Order: sequence, then C-alpha cells, then structure tokens
Amino acid sequence: MSLTGYLLSNLKQRVSAMELVPASGGCFELEVDGKLVYSKLETDEFPDEGAMLAAVQDA
Repeated sequence: MSLTGYLLSNLKQRVSAMELVPASGGCFELEVDGKLVYSKLETDEFPDEGAMLAAVQDA
C-alpha cells in the first residue's frame, strides 16, 4: 500500500484533502496545514508509514 493510501485508510474522516507534488532529487516532505512535519532532506532517511501516521496525528 502506498503512503497516501495508508494515511487515508487510517485517518478516514479526519483528512479533508491531500495533495501529492512530484519532485526530484530525493526530496520527500510531509506538511500538515502548511506546517512541515517531516523532511527527508533533513533526516536523510525515508520514514516508515507508522512514523508518518504519527507525525500527521501529532500535527
């Protein structure tokens, strides 16, 4: 399952919109309401789904 599908299936009614923005160069960033909650460019690691779900829930 993709990260998008994972988040949507776990957050169901709490997500009103989600946007994927294609990029290059290993960039992966996750924002919630305009707030950066994860950046692969800063950590140099691609996160697992559980970490992303927790980051979204905490935001």
